[in-house]
Amino acid sequence: MKFDPYTFDLPITEVIEEVKEQLSETNTLLVNAPPGAGKSTLLPLALLEENWLNGQKIIMLEPRRLAARSIAMRLSELLGEKVGERVGYRIRFDNCTRANTQLEVVTEGILTRMLQSDNALEGVGLVIFDEFHERSLFADVALALAREAQQVLRPDLRLLIMSATLDMPKLKNILNAPSIVSEGRQYPVEIKYTGETDPYLLAELTASVVGKAVDEQSGDILVFLPGEAEIKSCEEILKRKHSGISIHPLYGQLPAGKQYAAIMPHKEGKRKIILSTSIAETSLTIEGITSVVDCGFGRTLQFNPNTGLSKLETVEITCDSADQRAGRAGRLAPGVCYRMWTKATHLRLKEHRVPEIEQADLTSLVLEMAKWGVDDINSLTWLSPPPKGSIAQARELLHQLDALNNGQITKHGKTIHQLPCHPRLAHMLLMAKEEGLSALACDVAAILEERDPLGREVGIDINLRIEALRRYRSGDLKNKKLMRIAKSAKQYQKMLNIQEENGTVDPFETGLILVFAYPERIAHATPGNNAQFKLANGKIAAAGHRDDLAHEEWLAIANMHARDGVGKIFLASPLNPQDLVPMVKSIETVSWDTKRGGFQASCDLKIGSIILQTKPLRNFNPELKVQAISDAITKEGAWLLDFNKEVEQWQNRVNSLQIWNPEQNWPDVSTKNLLETNSEWLAPYLSNIKKPEDLKKIDLKTVLQHHIDYKLQSELERLAPDKIKVSSGSNIKLNYQLNGQAPILSVRLQEVFGLLETPKVNNGKINILLHLLSPGFKPVQITNDLASFWGNAYFEVRKELKARYPKHHWPDNPLEAEALRGVKRKNQQ
Repeated sequence: MKFDPYTFDLPITEVIEEVKEQLSETNTLLVNAPPGAGKSTLLPLALLEENWLNGQKIIMLEPRRLAARSIAMRLSELLGEKVGERVGYRIRFDNCTRANTQLEVVTEGILTRMLQSDNALEGVGLVIFDEFHERSLFADVALALAREAQQVLRPDLRLLIMSATLDMPKLKNILNAPSIVSEGRQYPVEIKYTGETDPYLLAELTASVVGKAVDEQSGDILVFLPGEAEIKSCEEILKRKHSGISIHPLYGQLPAGKQYAAIMPHKEGKRKIILSTSIAETSLTIEGITSVVDCGFGRTLQFNPNTGLSKLETVEITCDSADQRAGRAGRLAPGVCYRMWTKATHLRLKEHRVPEIEQADLTSLVLEMAKWGVDDINSLTWLSPPPKGSIAQARELLHQLDALNNGQITKHGKTIHQLPCHPRLAHMLLMAKEEGLSALACDVAAILEERDPLGREVGIDINLRIEALRRYRSGDLKNKKLMRIAKSAKQYQKMLNIQEENGTVDPFETGLILVFAYPERIAHATPGNNAQFKLANGKIAAAGHRDDLAHEEWLAIANMHARDGVGKIFLASPLNPQDLVPMVKSIETVSWDTKRGGFQASCDLKIGSIILQTKPLRNFNPELKVQAISDAITKEGAWLLDFNKEVEQWQNRVNSLQIWNPEQNWPDVSTKNLLETNSEWLAPYLSNIKKPEDLKKIDLKTVLQHHIDYKLQSELERLAPDKIKVSSGSNIKLNYQLNGQAPILSVRLQEVFGLLETPKVNNGKINILLHLLSPGFKPVQITNDLASFWGNAYFEVRKELKARYPKHHWPDNPLEAEALRGVKRKNQQ
């Protein structure tokens, strides 16, 4: 049956022909259409019969699994078929497609794997990026790889990027692609601002606003909350107050049956309240919604490249998210959105959400790029370039996991890439297999990927979770969270072709498995062991003082949150020190300790930053000594060196020329940059340094002067001289300013008699600022126009100086008077 989109009264039908025409002429197109326009349903089906497809299939990407499944089911329903025929879906651990499937709805990670296995993406004619405004990490990666494939191998491959809130000018510029806007026919939504909200009382305050919406409005209500915890708390309150209304939670970890119950109309026609995370912002069609209650917060995973840890944070939503949420109330009829903040607060919200690539763990991205064969990640098309710090952190971890060697993917790295999980977990599963611990590793991987089934109140020991999982599988325990974990573990067991095990757990084996995944989180009790542990990465983390693992000597930490100073451990297992023997390395360490008076050299037995044994080192590589001092200078700052007035003036001269002549190649000699790059210019002068006082003896001005190009040294003296000669014959120092403002010449007035024009520097382009002084070196006038001073202000100044310095000569005509270094008395006239 041929699908006819024009039988549906949806806004997208107005631009379908334009989309078809553009895609027949170009290989990349942007479509901007509001929620409910039909872009995710009618448009893909309308393109199925296009000639330029040449019998090839369409791949449509969705950022969420629930959206991928529900859209595929809706598309199949529109075709009068079962899902898995002409339209199917593929998500992690679930493939509902056939050989003749023409349109596959997939999550972004699936497309990335398709591209990796077939760089040309043969058999695919069009890739649709739906809801691209969400800017998920995998969407950015998938687009970068698809663009590369399109430009190098498949110029006929079409890319269609769709969203309701695209940043069109930026996208059009980067992708060099045309755009089509569907205005849509969104019903009006009345916005009601309810006042500021306390984020610590979200559940209670949201329940109160929902109660108001129940009383004031008719129809179903969609409520946005940050996460599962707030949803459950709000659900409990609402069930007590509104027993006649059907209340449904909706979040990613919810079983599929309950998710569908939330988005489908109630079987008995009851009024519904859906309590949802941001999962309901866009792709999902939830029928019957006439009111929205928006708490104004969302939850995002943010990665800190300095600690290597990710942390879920509750943050204010952005304007585009607020608009998306409000739009859910106006799909079927005029609606109302209750915003739990003020109009003033709304005006200061950020316009667009931060792309995930800017704040996420980029380990998988770096591995993807290595597998793709890209040395320079920035050579690909990125809408937001990956942060350098996060890339460096990811590369370091992948080298630790033996997935990379000198930046190139290893055989082990390719095997890691084949497994559909984070590289840490993939490495753990592969290493555990060599140790005969695969079944335990599958259980550990499933627990780490899902939410804690027991809660933090039972302590940090992950083995308690493994035992609970095994009791659940044996039928001795019921727990819905454990059901999800068991399902996930079963997928890993199937992947590795092994059977589950439900016997007793050896905690030391669990610890060893965790070390495979988190080598930098091997933790050793600190002296005195106040429940604090030093990690191999140098950080400090703590368990609760009453926790069963608080007094262990060694831990393997699986889950912790970064904090200022001391992290907090959430999941860990005890470690057998014998298992760590292969990880111990003998390291020659040369460090500089200013407080102790200089060098500290030792031979250390270490696991990462954990020192097990140390011995003094008498003979060591001189380069290590120079590097140690250089590192100390970078870390401790300018006070270690003699940045005196002369050095400061030299810096200001070069800096001024950099500002005045941007077309010339003047280096950055700011103190900050000099400290950061000191190994480049100071290293040859550090080999004989023994103590902190020796650093102060280095003639920095001479060192810096010789470091810059010889031609620039000459130009410096010519364009920005240190001194300038005045009428009296004196060579007087100029005072150059940090910000490139005019240099100052402080000179006694008598020494510039006869000087007609203001002195200049930088090839006569910059006037010097004259600070004219009395015989007692007190300022009497500041000017950058000496001619004007002689013609106007001089005579007033002369009266004052004659009164204060009557023995000095103050001529009537300063332009013809002799300039003096010393004092010319009246009787010498």
